[in-house]
Amino acid sequence: MGSLFRLADALGLEHIYLSGSSPRPPQRGIRKTSRSTEKVLPYSFVEHPLERLMSLKQDGYTIIALEITCHSKAIDTLSLQGINRVCLILGSEKNGIQAELLAAADQAVHIPMRGQNSSMNVAMAAAIASYVLTRELLTETPAINGSHGT
Repeated sequence: MGSLFRLADALGLEHIYLSGSSPRPPQRGIRKTSRSTEKVLPYSFVEHPLERLMSLKQDGYTIIALEITCHSKAIDTLSLQGINRVCLILGSEKNGIQAELLAAADQAVHIPMRGQNSSMNVAMAAAIASYVLTRELLTETPAINGSHGT
């Protein structure tokens, strides 16, 4: 979790929403790994993530799920033309993204895997996806200020 806070801070992301069994600050391990970015990056724990997703959609966010599905697109083929606010959904290491959240997403993307393994840990996948999405958003809409949903 600390790695996610550090990543979000490095890329100028707007907010982290935690749910389920996600560890939450303040925890020594999170603080140590995050290098205290959990103190400056807004975050909240959400009891009902589907409700929060629907609220974000109403606020103009495009919801993108990072999950390998039969309908997901390779993230490097994703176009965000005309989109300037994104919420990226990450799943748990063990179970992935809940079916109801996946169904509520506007799009599902996956990271193409070239090796033997078919997945990577959440922090690594989040880093790749967040970088690609941020780069795409900044390329498509150069007038935005660099703050994007997470």
